[in-house]
Amino acid sequence: MSQRRSLHDLYRHQEWADAEHWRAIGGFDKALNDQVIRKRLHHIHLVQHAFAWSVGDRSAPPRITSPDDFPSFDRLRDYARDFHAQVEPYFAALTDDRLSASIPMQWFKDPPLSITVAEALTQCVMHSQHHRGQNAARLRELGGEPPTTDYIVWLWKGRPQPAW
Repeated sequence: MSQRRSLHDLYRHQEWADAEHWRAIGGFDKALNDQVIRKRLHHIHLVQHAFAWSVGDRSAPPRITSPDDFPSFDRLRDYARDFHAQVEPYFAALTDDRLSASIPMQWFKDPPLSITVAEALTQCVMHSQHHRGQNAARLRELGGEPPTTDYIVWLWKGRPQPAW
């Protein structure tokens, strides 16, 4: 399997896993109103948007949001879905040359950091997975049942489409 295809699979899994978490959180009032989960959801999707900017068109500065920019659960979920809608077409045009291109990571200053596009895309997926795990633990602490979103489960289920 090519690197581009592997990364695209990871991003398709990421969207499915994000949607599973959003549905579980949205269906449980204690989680829906929990500020720890809400702030972490915002952080996940803010970072996803930042990585989309970092590997894409940098002609304008990235839009840095705060949880307060999204007054409702639905608006924050729309922000999450916007990332996935934005990144999906990116993979259609992604080439091996672009994957190996070096890009500066703007938020690392001393010392500066440049990584490949492939490394940036990988970091975005891994970062999201980490924080979904934290939200799953928090959901369980609140008495809810987190969904199983392992990559292997997504493969086992036949790579299902996200059900937002």
